[in-house]
Amino acid sequence: MSAEFLAQAAGWFAHFQALATGDVALHFEDTLHATAALFGAWHARKTVWWPGDALPATAQRLSEQVGAFAGDWPGRSDATAAVADAPVPDWQSLDPQAPQLVVFTSGSSGEPGAIPKQLHQLFDEVRALEAEFGARLDGATVHATVSHQHIYGLLFRVLWPLAAGRPTAANRVAYLEDLHAVPGRIALIASPAHLKRLQLAVTGDLPERLAAVFSSGGPLPADALAPCAERLGQTPIEVYGSSETGGVAWRQRPPGAGDAEPWRALPGVEWQLSDGQLQLRSAHIGGDDWYTAADHARAEGPGFVLLGRADRIVKVEEKRVSLAAVEQALLASGQVQEARALLLPGSRQELGVVLVPTPEAWGAIDQAGRAAWLAPLRERLAAQLESTVRPRRWRLVSEFPANTQGKTTQAALQALFDPMRPPARVLMREALTVRLRVDIEARHPGFEGHFEGQPVLPGVVQLDWAERFARELFALQPAFAGLDQLKFQQVIRPGGTVDLELTINADGSELRFALTSERGAHASGKLRFGAGV
Repeated sequence: MSAEFLAQAAGWFAHFQALATGDVALHFEDTLHATAALFGAWHARKTVWWPGDALPATAQRLSEQVGAFAGDWPGRSDATAAVADAPVPDWQSLDPQAPQLVVFTSGSSGEPGAIPKQLHQLFDEVRALEAEFGARLDGATVHATVSHQHIYGLLFRVLWPLAAGRPTAANRVAYLEDLHAVPGRIALIASPAHLKRLQLAVTGDLPERLAAVFSSGGPLPADALAPCAERLGQTPIEVYGSSETGGVAWRQRPPGAGDAEPWRALPGVEWQLSDGQLQLRSAHIGGDDWYTAADHARAEGPGFVLLGRADRIVKVEEKRVSLAAVEQALLASGQVQEARALLLPGSRQELGVVLVPTPEAWGAIDQAGRAAWLAPLRERLAAQLESTVRPRRWRLVSEFPANTQGKTTQAALQALFDPMRPPARVLMREALTVRLRVDIEARHPGFEGHFEGQPVLPGVVQLDWAERFARELFALQPAFAGLDQLKFQQVIRPGGTVDLELTINADGSELRFALTSERGAHASGKLRFGAGV
């Protein structure tokens, strides 16, 4: 260890040893300072609370659990500092069984859950990582895009390099382009959020100098593999795990591989399936009992393939969010009858929310507008969620879409966010007839190219709306068979609303539609459908 590090650790040891409290909260931007403070606190026999952020709400929650704060805590005057010029103590061995770390994750209620860790759990995981990957990292310096304040960064940026005597950079890599200027071999500790948006140009000898690239904290999309191979010279080593379990398995997929590529257990990790749900056991998980993970899985060869979460916790930008807690917060407003939060597919991880407002709320929406009505709901979530994970897309509906079994599927909810589908609500519904009010948003893709300076909605888009909503609400026959009696009376321009009335016949082979507004009739016609081939 360097003299600078030992001097800092000695200062923190002296500071923490003088505190009466046994629990301290640490948060640092600089990895060297964080490591020294952690090292000093552990040797002073303190339990370190290691939050993922330093937000005021986080500090407020921690103040009920800890007796002191140290490090970078904006707005807190009670955050303490190390003793200057303290003598280096005679460091003693740490007690592996001591529960001296508390990390955080989201629970089903949405509140961050405190997870105590015995030191041996951390040390055992570090040994497993070194046994599996250490040879790849010979002569490499650790650089990272991820924070050391999360369990992944703590292990890969702090504890593993410290135990292996491997140098690690004190500051995070803001842009992967900066790695071109870093000399020598590099071990890159990255996140899916950085790797899936990789813009790094292929220049210099960086691919040859990258000893390994790691990715954890969330799923890495399969379409990120080819850009990584092209620009970094290799695909990432993906590490699967959680705050509760630590890292338990890994894989390194070739370009073109899909999400069904199996995971291999790390050394010392056992796994099994119970009713299709993954169970894990290892020294660094803790205890001799099987731990039931929050994922469904199936066995494949010596490994397993993940089949999706068994709970309703999702990750947005590597931060865990309880969908149930988001829904509960919105329902508590008194303005919402039903709420459903979901993770939307795409290159960027985003939360979407589908709401069924109360009848009184619909009146307020008609009077003040959608944005004004949503504003207090957004503020309600802002008090609980960091800005990067708050829902970005909202849909207001009269009722959730349902299939023939009366169930609302994930696919049906996701379809509500199709950019070609405009926001709409049901005004009237009978057995074979429905009337909807459709918002004509200026950003609808149908207006693109039709026409500059005088946008109008193409007739083909109006026909798409008629069939799209009819299929959501009725059982139409599958194959399009023709058009009859088609009329376009007035153009539809951005802004405002139109009413869309749909009527089908009993066997779902005929759909009549009419688009109207306060300006009169816009379009009408009949679409025919058949069973197909």
